[in-house]
Amino acid sequence: MTPTDGLAVLIVDDERQIHRFLRPALEAVGYRPVSAHTGAEALRMAASQAPAAIVLDLGLPDLDGKVVLERLRQFSAVPVIVLSARDREAEKIAALDAGADDYVEKPFGLGELLARLRVALRRQDPTTDARPDEPLVCGTLSLDPGRHEVRVEGERVVLSPREYQLLAMLMRHEDRVLTHRQLLTTLWGPAHVEDVQYLRVYIGQLRQKLGPTIARMIATEPNVGYRLIPSA
Repeated sequence: MTPTDGLAVLIVDDERQIHRFLRPALEAVGYRPVSAHTGAEALRMAASQAPAAIVLDLGLPDLDGKVVLERLRQFSAVPVIVLSARDREAEKIAALDAGADDYVEKPFGLGELLARLRVALRRQDPTTDARPDEPLVCGTLSLDPGRHEVRVEGERVVLSPREYQLLAMLMRHEDRVLTHRQLLTTLWGPAHVEDVQYLRVYIGQLRQKLGPTIARMIATEPNVGYRLIPSA
C-alpha cells in the first residue's frame, strides 16, 4: 500500500488524449483516476464522488474553468490543480484568484504535475496543517509566530511588520502560487489590489534581508505572483 492508494483524482478535460495520458500515470503511483469531459459533468462528479483532488483544464466546451471553480468552491474545498495553456495567462490568474490551489502549464511534464498534486494533497491533510502559533520551517528559514521571530541558519533576521506578514503568508502557503491580488488584498486591503509595485518593493527587501539562499527560494511567477519553494 502507498499513501495514495484509493485516493480518487478527477481529471476534467475535453481532450481525450489527456485522459489517455494521465489515467495510467496516476494509476501507476496509486491514485484512482476518474474522468469528466465538461464543466457540468465535473461539478456533478465532484459533488457525488468527493474526489481527493481535481485536475482541471480551463478550456472546457460548456463552462469556463473559472466558472467551474467558483461553483465548486460553493460546496467543496477539494484541492484543484489547473491545466493552463501558456498563452492564456489572464485566465490562469483568474483561476488562481477564484480558488485554484496551483497550476501547471500546457504542455506539461508528468513529474511536475504529480509533484504539484502531492503538495496540494499534503496541504489538504489536516494532520499537516500548522497551528497559528506553531513555528514554520522551510529549509534553513524559520518563523516563530509566538515570538514574532525570523531566523536564517539560526541567526535572527529583523523584519518590518509588513515584511514579516508577507513572509508568514508565503511560508503558510509553501510551494503554492499566491497571486498579486491575493497578497495585496490580504496585506494591504481591497483598495490596493492594483498596487503591484508595493509587492515588488517588499519582496526585494525580503530577499535582501534573508540572504541569497532564501532569496532564490522566493520565486517570481511572471505576471502572476510569488511562490516560496522548498529549495532552489
